[in-house]
Amino acid sequence: MPLFLAQWWDLRDLGNAAGAFLEWLGDWGPDWLPYTVSAIVGCLAIVLFLVPSQFVFAWAERRLIGRIQSRLGPNRVGPFGLLQTVADTIKLLTKEAITTRNADRWVFWLAPVVVLVPSVVVFAVLPFGEGMIVADLNVGVLFLAAVGSVNAIVVFMAGWSSNNKFALLGAMREVAMLISYEIPQVLALLGVVIFTNTMSLGGIVRWQDHYNTWLLFLQPLAVVVYLIAGSVEINRTPTDIAEAESEIVAGYHTEYSGIKFGFFYAGEYFGGFAIAAIVATLYLGGWSLWGLEEWVPGWIIFLAKLYAVFWLFMWMRGTLPRLRIDQLMGFAWKFLLPLTLINIFVVGLEVLLWQENDLAAGVVLPAFAVTNLVLAVVLTVAWARLLGHARPGLRPRRARLMQELGAIVYGQES
Repeated sequence: MPLFLAQWWDLRDLGNAAGAFLEWLGDWGPDWLPYTVSAIVGCLAIVLFLVPSQFVFAWAERRLIGRIQSRLGPNRVGPFGLLQTVADTIKLLTKEAITTRNADRWVFWLAPVVVLVPSVVVFAVLPFGEGMIVADLNVGVLFLAAVGSVNAIVVFMAGWSSNNKFALLGAMREVAMLISYEIPQVLALLGVVIFTNTMSLGGIVRWQDHYNTWLLFLQPLAVVVYLIAGSVEINRTPTDIAEAESEIVAGYHTEYSGIKFGFFYAGEYFGGFAIAAIVATLYLGGWSLWGLEEWVPGWIIFLAKLYAVFWLFMWMRGTLPRLRIDQLMGFAWKFLLPLTLINIFVVGLEVLLWQENDLAAGVVLPAFAVTNLVLAVVLTVAWARLLGHARPGLRPRRARLMQELGAIVYGQES
């Protein structure tokens, strides 16, 4: 019996069966066969994880938002509306995919396809479990930052190729936001690299497992910054300014219809899963859970953390109000950027003290966790006060230009 058939039942590490299967192929086939099959298996595994997750969470989000807004949500197609996402997908597939007369056709057709690539490629370097990774790069964090920057190009491709001025304006808004928030996002990742002294995603998970801690506790400010920047990157409310329901048109994909629009819709969910997976890997210990991975498969622990973080994105969408474009841009440059720079300085100082004095990890890491948590709260409140956001006396009590327009305020002419 081939070894991979004897190991199929070991659910704790699906990489064992996959590795044994590839070794069996190498023994009985040409040398190039294991490499080709491993690439195909890795791609299929990622797609088979993303597509069903998107179907389930599209339904779950609509139900959750419905409950938050005191309505039922989808409840007609299938039991509890479970088949509503399937019905919507069929509707998108059967709709005509219109291409406007003056559009740049090749770029217009290419953008919906390329928008899926960064979100899917990210999962190739994310470890689902010990040994369960398609490409274990020693510069995994750098790869995440590089792939994430591709979204700005895709967005501008979609807006510019449409030859629609509203789509172009939406694309310019989105690109400006993506570039602005990429800076604090990368700086948040840099704090993780300084603490763990590695860019390997598997190495970061093993570092957290070795010290029995999560970087969530050591980097609370960086986690919040990364979640906010990730929300901007995947166009989630309250940061979906370019394609918000309150806007005149749908932003950079105004001219897209049918399955082309469906690609953009799926790309947002795939991107959300990618951001949630990165947070679970870098800040929540990945597949490890303080020894529980010895009894529960690590990939199940990883997926549970991923879905929990994505649930947070859905909760944010239902509870937080949408910001204006000037507020969102100012928040990135005036608030998040200074705080992440201070955070990197503090992390570097802590690591230097730890290494130079050869302190015990059991004492120094809890002290760092408490210090960084207090510092994050103090910095946030102090910087908000410095900018005037926390002082009600400095807030305008009425809209600007009301006096010039002769509006009535509180029953009196302004």
